[in-house]
Amino acid sequence: MVLVIGSLILRALTTVFDPNLKILQAYTCFWSSLYLWVNPFWSLKKSGVGQVDRAQTYVMVANHQSMADILCIFNTFLHFKWVAKKSLFKIPLLGWNMSLNGYIAIDRGNPESRERCMQQCRDWLKKGSSVFFFPEGTRSQDGKLRDFKAGAFRLALDTGHDVLPIVITGSLHAIPKHSRLLSGKSKMSLEILPPVSVAPYLEMPREIGAEQLSLAVRNAIAAKLGEPAEASLAVKNA
Repeated sequence: MVLVIGSLILRALTTVFDPNLKILQAYTCFWSSLYLWVNPFWSLKKSGVGQVDRAQTYVMVANHQSMADILCIFNTFLHFKWVAKKSLFKIPLLGWNMSLNGYIAIDRGNPESRERCMQQCRDWLKKGSSVFFFPEGTRSQDGKLRDFKAGAFRLALDTGHDVLPIVITGSLHAIPKHSRLLSGKSKMSLEILPPVSVAPYLEMPREIGAEQLSLAVRNAIAAKLGEPAEASLAVKNA
């Protein structure tokens, strides 16, 4: 509750001169990082964070093994708007802070919600805020990389923003699926890969370009996870 009050105060004091809410995002990154710092059973090794051009705006994507991935992503202290399922915004304290930050809700079973989500993403990108997706859509139950949904890659092509891939390992048992316990002993790692340029895919038909961009990003992440590359990939709807 104390941290949420801090969010409310920062939002009220900084909105006028900080329309992208970068100060509030930095505060939220600190809040999320507290769980990593105080948990003696967790460790996180990061690489590639210092190579990110913070002046650029990206469509950020990462593989998804557990809820601990979210804490790892925020521990990068990068600026972004997180695309998250609508139900998370209803969680007391956590959901309130997500709304204050202007994060983007999506109800994947609702076409109107998906379009609102994409429009909000386009608006934030235009203002200079990166947007972050888990393109698998949900957590992997066994740690294996799932198929990617199309939304993030269509957005990147439509707006001309490069994709920034992030690879997370070791988080599968940190917060087991269907659990909110932060008790799993885990040595986690996060690696930010070089941005994938959208330029080669812009001249392709939109759906083919989205499929090929998705394939390139997924294969880059799969290689870091030690999984085989895909020769083709039929991307799913967002």
